[in-house]
Amino acid sequence: MGDGKKIAPHSPFNCTLRLGIGELLAFILLIGVGSAHAQTSFQYFRLGSPQDIKTAATGGIAMMGGGSDLDEAFRWLCNKGSGGDFLVLRATGDDGYNSYVNGLCKMNSVATLIIPDRRAALDQAVAQIIRDAEVIFIAGGDQSNYVRSWGGTPVDDAINAHIAAERPIGGTSAGLAVLGEFVFGSLKDKPDDNDLASTEVLPNPYFYRVTLIRRFLRIPLFENLLTDSHFVTRDRMGRSLGFLARIMQDGWSQSPREAAVDERSALLVEADGSAKVVGDGKGVYFLRPLEGPKDCKPGEPLTISNVRVFRVSDGGHFDLRSWTSTEGIAYSLSVDRGKLQSTQGDGSIY
Repeated sequence: MGDGKKIAPHSPFNCTLRLGIGELLAFILLIGVGSAHAQTSFQYFRLGSPQDIKTAATGGIAMMGGGSDLDEAFRWLCNKGSGGDFLVLRATGDDGYNSYVNGLCKMNSVATLIIPDRRAALDQAVAQIIRDAEVIFIAGGDQSNYVRSWGGTPVDDAINAHIAAERPIGGTSAGLAVLGEFVFGSLKDKPDDNDLASTEVLPNPYFYRVTLIRRFLRIPLFENLLTDSHFVTRDRMGRSLGFLARIMQDGWSQSPREAAVDERSALLVEADGSAKVVGDGKGVYFLRPLEGPKDCKPGEPLTISNVRVFRVSDGGHFDLRSWTSTEGIAYSLSVDRGKLQSTQGDGSIY
């Protein structure tokens, strides 16, 4: 999608800017891209002003669970950006978000930056585009592309500098999954492999595709936190318990936590840790094991008890700092040799 015309297909700037050639050359010079970058593999599409501006952006994190995009969540992010420059980051795909966000918000610009590989992520021109944004939104896809291609590069540094400056950031699906301190790396034997299922993790929490990493991004509010999306829709409760058990068993944390967002739901987190759930999905699930796993070994079914769960639906609130809510439904889960058990009256794990 997108409204304007692209520059040459292999140019470093496949932009959708409605500009004359003089303005376009000025824009390219503005962000410091010269002939040395002619072979770079990134693509950049932009709507709105070609000139970056600086606005008084305020901190906040929009955690979107995937599925249909939520207008309310994007407007919330835009408001945090105070009319500045809104930047969508992705490793694959197109500029479809540009016209969508541009139709919702009055921003100086809305742009999409596609960073498909490590070569692009090492390009300082790419990092500069990120540094100039007031709002960053990480799109969905395959989070392994983000972790493998962006980790430890100027792109990674620029995103973390954006966070440290207390500017707003958000993500959906895979873009949400990489926001926490703990991240499922989504290892696949081939690109079209099925999603890692709870039924693969519960019988063996050391199943080879359980690839966990830490500190890809460094959001202070999300320290000690695992984040996930598509939660109820893709039945990810069991695998989440396996991930949390692994984090404890491997000595990464004595008491990790998880915020898991269902499709068509979002969690809008203020800078002070207070958060609101929006959307018409199944809401957000907040998990916290109160004790370590009893059995978490390679090739053996998981056993863990007393995992506390809060389920918060549309309009409800949760405090990430105190890990409490007065509006959600609270219950506990356990796993006995790979079998999930719930304290809810109907035995439901959700």
